[in-house]
Amino acid sequence: MKQFIYFFFPGLLFLLHSCSPASRSLELKPGMLITESVLIEPMEYAFNASESLDEPVLTIRGNDITVDFQGAILKGSNDRQWPDEFYGLAIRVADGSNITIKNLSVHGYKVAIMAENIDSFKLIDADLSYNYRQQLQSTREKEDLADWMSYHNNEQDEWLRYGAAIYMKYCDHAVLNNLRVTGGQNGIMMTHCNEGLFYNNTIHFNSGIGIGLYHSSRNRLMHNRLDWNVRGYSHGIYSRGQDSAGILCYEQSDDNIFAYNSATHSGDGFFLWGGQTYIQTGEGGCNNNIVYKNDFSYAVANAVEATFSKNQVIANQLNGSTYGIWAGYSYGSTFANNEIQNNTYGIAIEQGHENDIFNNHFVDNEVGIRLWERLEQPADFVFAQNKDVSSRTYQIEGNTFERNEVPLQINRSENLRIENNHFSSFRNLLASEDTDFDDGQLINNTVYQTIGLSGLAGFLELNSLISDPEQSIPFKLMEFPNPTEPLPDGMDVSLPDSQLKGRAYILINEWGPYDFRYPSCRLRGVDEDRYTFLLLGPVGNWRVVGGQGFEDINPKTGTFPATITAKRLEGAQDQALEFEFIGNEVINQFGKRYGKGTVVPFSFRE
Repeated sequence: MKQFIYFFFPGLLFLLHSCSPASRSLELKPGMLITESVLIEPMEYAFNASESLDEPVLTIRGNDITVDFQGAILKGSNDRQWPDEFYGLAIRVADGSNITIKNLSVHGYKVAIMAENIDSFKLIDADLSYNYRQQLQSTREKEDLADWMSYHNNEQDEWLRYGAAIYMKYCDHAVLNNLRVTGGQNGIMMTHCNEGLFYNNTIHFNSGIGIGLYHSSRNRLMHNRLDWNVRGYSHGIYSRGQDSAGILCYEQSDDNIFAYNSATHSGDGFFLWGGQTYIQTGEGGCNNNIVYKNDFSYAVANAVEATFSKNQVIANQLNGSTYGIWAGYSYGSTFANNEIQNNTYGIAIEQGHENDIFNNHFVDNEVGIRLWERLEQPADFVFAQNKDVSSRTYQIEGNTFERNEVPLQINRSENLRIENNHFSSFRNLLASEDTDFDDGQLINNTVYQTIGLSGLAGFLELNSLISDPEQSIPFKLMEFPNPTEPLPDGMDVSLPDSQLKGRAYILINEWGPYDFRYPSCRLRGVDEDRYTFLLLGPVGNWRVVGGQGFEDINPKTGTFPATITAKRLEGAQDQALEFEFIGNEVINQFGKRYGKGTVVPFSFRE
């Protein structure tokens, strides 16, 4: 593939028109304006952009246009080395309708594509990887608060400060299909975009957001791979997330469908927040969204966060996180048929009311359901002064609780109905403070043990008690109307069996999450003078070839994954281990490729 390097000169504009897409391929020039359908010459174009996002390298504008890049590559910031130095906008698509872009790659820009004021915009088969991302300041040992992001306001396009693979504004009826985004910060970011379809996209191993919505309603996000969009985590040391998420849904984004996606190993799997308008006025929120049959497991913070709003969270996998569902100040919501396992808290709702918790399967959580109300709200929280934020009116029915330390923790809440649930293998069935249960609230439940029932007056008369702990607990999903069928061509987004899973494999360095495509040595722990390391990478063989400050390294060769140990030499001030890998193709964290059989060095240094 040929490569041409150009520098962008503001004010220099090439106009393309009257070119039939079937007649010839066009070679791009920086500053070009495309107004009709065309084929692009499939070369690598090294175009440095203007520093300003208002001056794109390429502009596409008009109606009924298809631009087929035929595999062409646009590469920006050729005079810069690091991703946090990347600048400029590659392509702006603006002011038109029925515009389709397909078959291109864009790397090295602050924003790869910006689409504004387009009805029926389509982006198909595009690789928008390795664009802008911040350099993270947090380390394995300590979090740096400077790494926290904020998406709470975007009225003035504040989200653009973090860059994006694609940023969309006022684009209704969009279709984005088969996009690939990795090694960046944010994937698809949209504001004021309605009735779109976003499906079969792979947006993973980025340091910010997979797909983000703001003032965007009636969209469908389906069959997307959105795993490992994460920062702010060091396994066993701190667990923060820093507002990273697989899916972000903010500020009056209503009636969307989020279904059949995988957004595991992210800061939050799904992060919905009602918005600043609702907090300030009590009007708005992000309401009536359907979150259905997704996998949001292994989140740093919350598998699902859905606050200050009313929504349906149904039939999702919510495992291995701090919170399966965090839904503070939620109301009128349904949480049903979810698999909720191995979390600190299964479902936690502060100051919620009129919520239904039906037929979920709670297994091996420290607390199954936690409901509570503060003793008092902060004096400066105007929202709580103007709205009813009491914890009340819950229907908890048909759930199964297995091996939860405390299935129910309910404090300062009223008007609860807890019935037809199954409980087994718990330490204390109900931990309650300032909440009185009358004879009509805790009824028709089945309990498969006799201990842990203290303080439940009248419980034995109103519920079934089975003392045989070996008897199996029935669990059957409730019948719910299917809110959406899978798309006929929707891809299976499940992680492959060979993929290492769990929060222990959220491994973050200064540029974001590790993606398992290059050899890596990570410190796992120190016990006195004995260091333990985790080695990961592609299929192949590694060996120790050098280092300093260590002795007694064991083993010294092997395949991935591997655990090795080394003893620090007494008095050593610097420690290093040097390795070589040979095996399958390697793609490093900046997108550089090393062919199969290439000797690839890697190291650990402290």
